[in-house]
Amino acid sequence: MTKTPIADQTIDHFRRDGAVKLSGVFDKEWIAELRDGIERNMREPGVHSKTYTPEGKPGFFFGDYCNWRRIPEYEDFLKNSPAADLAGQLMGSETVVLFHEHVLVKEPGTEERTPWHHDQPYYCVEGTKTCSLWIPLDPVPRDVCVEFIAGSHAWGKRFLPTKFKGEAYERGDEGLEPLPDIELERGEHTILGWDMEPGDAIAFSFLTVHGAPGNPGSGGNRRRAFAARFCGDDVVYVKRKGEVSPPFPDVRLNHGEPLRGEEFPVLRG
Repeated sequence: MTKTPIADQTIDHFRRDGAVKLSGVFDKEWIAELRDGIERNMREPGVHSKTYTPEGKPGFFFGDYCNWRRIPEYEDFLKNSPAADLAGQLMGSETVVLFHEHVLVKEPGTEERTPWHHDQPYYCVEGTKTCSLWIPLDPVPRDVCVEFIAGSHAWGKRFLPTKFKGEAYERGDEGLEPLPDIELERGEHTILGWDMEPGDAIAFSFLTVHGAPGNPGSGGNRRRAFAARFCGDDVVYVKRKGEVSPPFPDVRLNHGEPLRGEEFPVLRG
């Protein structure tokens, strides 16, 4: 596995803000491989694939996840690129476990946003050492970049998961709160976003509140993004009261056991 040291200041910003930009951490060969993988993924969608653009609307918003075992480009990247080592440094974790990968493609002209949310309440995991790497495969100007609310990972709140098409998950009595209207409150928060180039990445905690605009304008770039989700030393499997995403229907772990197994390989440690 390739090692790419991260500056202490960058690690401090990740832990303080819950999101940080990593510049130039993946070389062009890794980006080319992920592009090939996404094209394969879009030609051969997985069982979890979603199209979020309504029929007759412009553009195309495609999402899919948990395909790394059937798409060799994804498996090679996740196991052999610097991604897992970067996540381990940011989390301060000896162990890095692959949770899953998630692909989000917004073609030029796409109006649909990715709604504000944070990820951990969707997931079957709990723990503090978590890291997603959002990796753009096309140039992404600030106005169409995914955005993050600085410090939201430390709010001590858990928000009710909502499907990207709008309806809330059924989650019983877990004490989850409705997410505030972030667009209405934009002026009350420090909102992070960056101009991004292929080779860059954004690292963020599973608890950091984030969302993304559409990709309007038919003359712009595609916005292909590959997200790699990693877990660290203290992360365990949990059984939620209701639907989770990804569903992982075949996992045989007990509630509270360390995240391990065929679906969750240890990449470091």
